[in-house]
Amino acid sequence: MISQKLLIQRVAVSAFFFTNGFLYANWTARLPELQRYFGLNNSQLGTVLFCIALGSMTAMPFAGWLGNRLGSDKVVRVTGLLFCVAVPLVALSQNEWVIRACFFFLGATSGSMDVSMNSQAVLVERLWGKIIFSSFHAVFSIGMALGAATGGLFAGLDVAMQPHLWALAGVGMLLILWASTQLIPDALTAAQQSETSDKTDRWLALKTILPFGLIAFCCMTGEGAMVDWSAIYVNKIVGQNEVISAWAFGAFGVAMTIGRTLGDHFIEKWGMTKMLLIDAALSIVGLALVIGFVSVWSVFFGLFLVGLGVATIVPIVFSSAGNLPNVSPSAGISMASSIGYSGFFIGPPTIGYLAEAFDLRAGMGFVLGLFVLMAGLIVAALSKSSARQ
Repeated sequence: MISQKLLIQRVAVSAFFFTNGFLYANWTARLPELQRYFGLNNSQLGTVLFCIALGSMTAMPFAGWLGNRLGSDKVVRVTGLLFCVAVPLVALSQNEWVIRACFFFLGATSGSMDVSMNSQAVLVERLWGKIIFSSFHAVFSIGMALGAATGGLFAGLDVAMQPHLWALAGVGMLLILWASTQLIPDALTAAQQSETSDKTDRWLALKTILPFGLIAFCCMTGEGAMVDWSAIYVNKIVGQNEVISAWAFGAFGVAMTIGRTLGDHFIEKWGMTKMLLIDAALSIVGLALVIGFVSVWSVFFGLFLVGLGVATIVPIVFSSAGNLPNVSPSAGISMASSIGYSGFFIGPPTIGYLAEAFDLRAGMGFVLGLFVLMAGLIVAALSKSSARQ
């Protein structure tokens, strides 16, 4: 029987996921406005968004190291609050170097929070005694969908970005402060393992995680493309206003919410590799619709299918990485997320450069190619699994 304390801890960890998704979607929903505010073309915007990936990739291994030594409960408290502060800073200045520094800080705090809150989710799942990992990402997606809708509402009301983002960041900080008092202590430290076994475990873990990490790389590049570029795509290619553009991103977020809410059930029913193959097929079909048929409804439906497709890929990868034997959740998730998030190094600038040289459809075509590659990797993993049986 599930205790009341464990239930509260699950809600508390979910609060971190919700806050992260909600605040992040609020600023991404206003990216077309931010692009004009900064005076950037598509290529320059891609370079700025690259700073987020650079910040995440720089901070995530360090967050895993800290979580392994201090405990993910301690790390997520600090990084959650810093993330809330980082979000309003994206509209702080029009100075080129200040913009890059603020986006780097946003990426660093978001990436660190991501590693540590997923480590807490692994601990809750272990105590819960059944597959529930996707549900945490469902809460994140609920936050993303509500954040996109809220961002569109504020844009429609012509509320300036600074008061909009600071007000919601304050709400997020209050939620984080409460949730921080209900976390699961993570006492695993380096002193509990010999240095030799720790290094051996890390190499074995990396070898095990690498195939899943490459799948996550393709998925997260595509997911990041939807987050960063879907509103701009609807605005510039489909020719819709900023409110409709923000809601298009919301369609993607709603689909991810549905996929992750039902994800635990279907993962348990079909298994991880078959679930990943279905995810890849939905992603490919959905993005093909977005690129091939330039109308509001086809793009909305396509984004919805992509959202369903990518919904459970990252939860599967992180759950696998966080439950490796003799490896702490922070260390395992740090490895997987570092491989996966490296997709953000390639995605934002590549899409921006292709959009500047051709159009955004060419940029989205690059993502479609990665989805096809992802399907190939999943088929290879499925074949390897079948050969062992």
